[in-house]
Amino acid sequence: MLIELNDLLEKTGISPAAVMVMRHRPTEPELRAVLPWLASEQHELYNAYQSNHGEVVEKALTKARYLASFIGRAPGRAVFVGLYEVVGFSTVTSAEFWSLPGNARLREFGTRGPKNGRDSLVFDLRCTEHMAEWKGKLILEWTGIERSWWRWAARNRLPVAAIYEESLLVRAMPGWQELALDWKQLQLLPMSWRQALAQWRGIYYIFDRSACLGYVGSAYGSDNILGRWLNYAATGDGGNRLLRGRDPNNFAFSILQRVSPDLPADDVVVLEGTWKKRLHARTPYGLNAN
Repeated sequence: MLIELNDLLEKTGISPAAVMVMRHRPTEPELRAVLPWLASEQHELYNAYQSNHGEVVEKALTKARYLASFIGRAPGRAVFVGLYEVVGFSTVTSAEFWSLPGNARLREFGTRGPKNGRDSLVFDLRCTEHMAEWKGKLILEWTGIERSWWRWAARNRLPVAAIYEESLLVRAMPGWQELALDWKQLQLLPMSWRQALAQWRGIYYIFDRSACLGYVGSAYGSDNILGRWLNYAATGDGGNRLLRGRDPNNFAFSILQRVSPDLPADDVVVLEGTWKKRLHARTPYGLNAN
């Protein structure tokens, strides 16, 4: 028997006629990459993202009682985040919009905000307990036109494609050889990724895309690679002289070599030196001062 979103809504006592469905898939690449992380572990930022829309969508949303929020995972698929009650809305100027909690942070990931600086509506969306157990696990078939990213539930048939045991919002971290992160992503690392990086010690690489120069570093102290990378996330330069004054938004982070957790610090430093030599990372060809 085919089960649809509307069947699930009705079983929870909610009329599909009162529900708008959104499948978020930002056009901004940086935001698209981290939006599932925000939905999973940074809810205030995620909700700030979905609380403001263009004129057509905001006009429609004023008529909804609930918002069923999804994220586009793959073509024709939508991952459930939550069912939100539309408590109300208010009009804000462009200046007021950027002063609201979360919006300045979202701007760092490319959010453009109200079009042409117009006054716009900001919605008060409260996540309900309805269907909360399926967050990240319920997958819908997003039928029809892919770019039609918002719809009224009652007017559409959105079949359930799958319900998983574990959340799909945070993908398993790639192997260390494939890991490549931007500086801003370091600030939003999911907890499962943090736990893995805290166990890894070794040699890492920072590439400044604007200058086409690289920096080699080693991690063997508290929290290993995680500890070092969170330092860069907080300071931008990690206290390294030749990284100071550079725009960390141009930095890409990767791991060159993992080593044994009990390898002595002196041996890790020796390995670091060999990588500096092989990659010509010392000044003037790179960003290592020594």
